[in-house]
Amino acid sequence: MPRRRLLLGASAAALLAAGCSAEGDGDGGHQGGGSAQRPAAAPSGVLGANFNEDPGEVSFARLRGVSASWVRGFLPMPQADRGPVGEQRAVAALLAAHEQHYGTVLSLKFPYRQRALPAPGSRAMEAELARVEKAARAVLGKVDILVIGNEPFLESRRADREGPALNTFYEHVAEHVVTYRRKHFPDGCRTRLYMGALNHLDNPAERTPATRRWLDFVHGAPEIEGVDIHPHVTSLDAAQQYLDYVVPHLRSDQKFLATEFSLVRHWRAHLRDRIPPRFARRYDIAPDTRVWQLLKTAVDTPFPQEKWDAFLSLSPWFHKNRHYVRDQVQRFRDTGKLAVATYGVAQADAMVRDIGPDKQPWLLNSVYATRTVRAHEDGATGHTTAWFDDFAALQRPRDRRPVRTSRTST
Repeated sequence: MPRRRLLLGASAAALLAAGCSAEGDGDGGHQGGGSAQRPAAAPSGVLGANFNEDPGEVSFARLRGVSASWVRGFLPMPQADRGPVGEQRAVAALLAAHEQHYGTVLSLKFPYRQRALPAPGSRAMEAELARVEKAARAVLGKVDILVIGNEPFLESRRADREGPALNTFYEHVAEHVVTYRRKHFPDGCRTRLYMGALNHLDNPAERTPATRRWLDFVHGAPEIEGVDIHPHVTSLDAAQQYLDYVVPHLRSDQKFLATEFSLVRHWRAHLRDRIPPRFARRYDIAPDTRVWQLLKTAVDTPFPQEKWDAFLSLSPWFHKNRHYVRDQVQRFRDTGKLAVATYGVAQADAMVRDIGPDKQPWLLNSVYATRTVRAHEDGATGHTTAWFDDFAALQRPRDRRPVRTSRTST
């Protein structure tokens, strides 16, 4: 299987060559009525596909394969200095998806783990706001949701998180985006604004005055439509603690996003386990092989689909959680406050580097097993069957393309 598929952000000619026409790219049965389906004015309870900053393994064909109608990625803000924002990989992918009538979510990532967050009025802040304006010019009125911040409490120094610097910085950026949007879209804008995303809320020590101030700011800003959360957790009950903390702080007209979610911390706890004995016997593998070693082998020499399925189905730590995606999305929807959740759609480059017993095994989350399963004989992409089937089943007629969200007041 080629390591690179057609990117979402490829040229229009390349997309057409891949079988994607301008108005509706041959979805067949996945459209469920095409333009006769009129999505809700604002997204509610949607499940979409996430690729973070790397759309390299995501194609329109793969999105159609699971009936996904929404896509999310993030932009590291230093990339705004490397050329037109619309040509940066994640943004180009989302703009191409927008042209194909997908719903789109873009998160702005501010990487400040190694240096202090800029203070309002400083030259560093002015430079950051200039980058923000470049992004705003490229995407406002096109993407459906713009998230101010990716994972602020992980992408900043502890000193800034424990003092006012983090909240002050992101509040200032948010106010700048609100002002910019109002100036350039006085009659309303397609792009809705969220703040994001909060991490580790299942740990009481991470529910701090700064996270409370974050939610208070969101609650008090009429132009902000909600907050993003990233529950990478050990269990459904751990993710519930995110909901219990965030949802009561939202206004009646606000919702939340969950642009990343997974059981990756549960997977990590089992990396040193021996592989299942039945699996070892069936495929003549040394019985003392550890899970992390098997994953490395699968990346180096991708498995046939049935071997990947057997490994996961025979592993109790995975099999008992095989409906995690279904169950987690249902919990999100049951709140009545979910706008959009997005789940990892493919195994990207970063997931398969330096696999080891202490690394986060992100590759176990992906719907498409693009690096651990070789292509089927008919050319179809390998997948993690549990996620693939439940992801597709969670798609609802109301969410199908063409996605046409209404303007929101500015």
